[in-house]
Amino acid sequence: MANNPIVNMFKVKELRSRLFFTFVILAVFRLGSVLTIPGINATLLVQYFESYAKEAESAFASYMDFFAGGAFERFSVFMLGVMPYISTQIILQLALVIFPGLKRIVQEDGGQQKFQSWTRIGTIFVCIIQSLAITVYADSINQELPGVIVFGNKVYFNLLAILTVTTGSMITIWLGDQVTAHGIGNGVSMIIFAGIVARLPSAVYELIKAVKNGDINVVFVIVALLLFIVIIGLVVIEQSGERKIPVHYAKRVVGRKMYGGQSTYIPFKINPSGVIPIIFASAFLTFPLQIANSLSTKATWLSRIAAVLNPLGFWYNFIEVLLIIFFAYFYTQVTLNPTEIAKNIRENGGSIPGIRTDNTEKYLQKVLNRLILPGSLYLAVIAILPTIIQIIFKFPSSIAMLMGGTSLLILVGVDIDTMAQVEALLKMHHHDGLTKKGLKSRNL
Repeated sequence: MANNPIVNMFKVKELRSRLFFTFVILAVFRLGSVLTIPGINATLLVQYFESYAKEAESAFASYMDFFAGGAFERFSVFMLGVMPYISTQIILQLALVIFPGLKRIVQEDGGQQKFQSWTRIGTIFVCIIQSLAITVYADSINQELPGVIVFGNKVYFNLLAILTVTTGSMITIWLGDQVTAHGIGNGVSMIIFAGIVARLPSAVYELIKAVKNGDINVVFVIVALLLFIVIIGLVVIEQSGERKIPVHYAKRVVGRKMYGGQSTYIPFKINPSGVIPIIFASAFLTFPLQIANSLSTKATWLSRIAAVLNPLGFWYNFIEVLLIIFFAYFYTQVTLNPTEIAKNIRENGGSIPGIRTDNTEKYLQKVLNRLILPGSLYLAVIAILPTIIQIIFKFPSSIAMLMGGTSLLILVGVDIDTMAQVEALLKMHHHDGLTKKGLKSRNL
């Protein structure tokens, strides 16, 4: 037991405090996910989705629940989760690329704080728009099953629902920030991770129930589960693969001391952006999908958009693939800017063996391009593979979305990143890592 990594995790005071803090925050998030907003009859709402909801509507609710951990179908205070925040981040990141003046402001002293403030303010506006669409969606449910909305005053209910849902989303984002600052892992990713994990038990129960009722062939279930295990293995291999770029630093004398004269390397992962392209692509599609579905009863053209953006349809998956590839390139350029990396290498007297100093940036860009394209295609294929399985094997959407490629990519990606942070904290306190050999990357 002395060298047990689980025991060591709770021996280190800092790590123990961070883990406990993360568990408490995630417990608060789960509590908020089951608290229905004022003015909604929770019992009738459950009855609606079990008996009255159309297949397309149930698929839409299951899709929204995928990131909110079941909060959307319950009309809870956290029903939008962190998706409005991610959508706002995408909009502002694109604005920085389109408008150089904004980028210069962000690069100044205090610029990051300004950017965070803009993101928070923008998130509030996105939340208001989405929560307004939710009130229309709730009204359409109430028309089919009277009594779902218990308030007779429609204006009062709409204002209260908008305020409650917007506040709930901002609290969720704040909880994520607290996890990032005082807990383990990236807070926003951990919130999404917790939502997916919370839905897994019910998905497994539904799967077992469907097999018992004869709705799904047990052979199909075994094949699908084996395929999911293979996907997990492939994701782990893909996440750990990296290309090491050797860098040699020349010797230089500063005062009476000599610096440099050493060789190191720059690790470029096969997919430098990790699971961010999947999360960004899903968030980018969630916003118009929710607006179109919620307001489809008010406008015919919105119902056509909702039909096109059906998560099981061709166009949805085609757009998702394009968005995954786009965000893989976009996010990598933002986080791993070849120009900045080449500048830092030159300023510190470094060079890449066999590459002229003035060609360093072009070489790094070339390497990144060769890594991003196959990495993003790999992500895209894994993301849409479960949809194909669902269509072939007739799996219910609630099961396929939670046990599918996107959820597995997020679960495995967040898990690996969190394990790496835990491993670093253990080694900092002179303990062994989570595994005997440590979390190692494969050199490509």
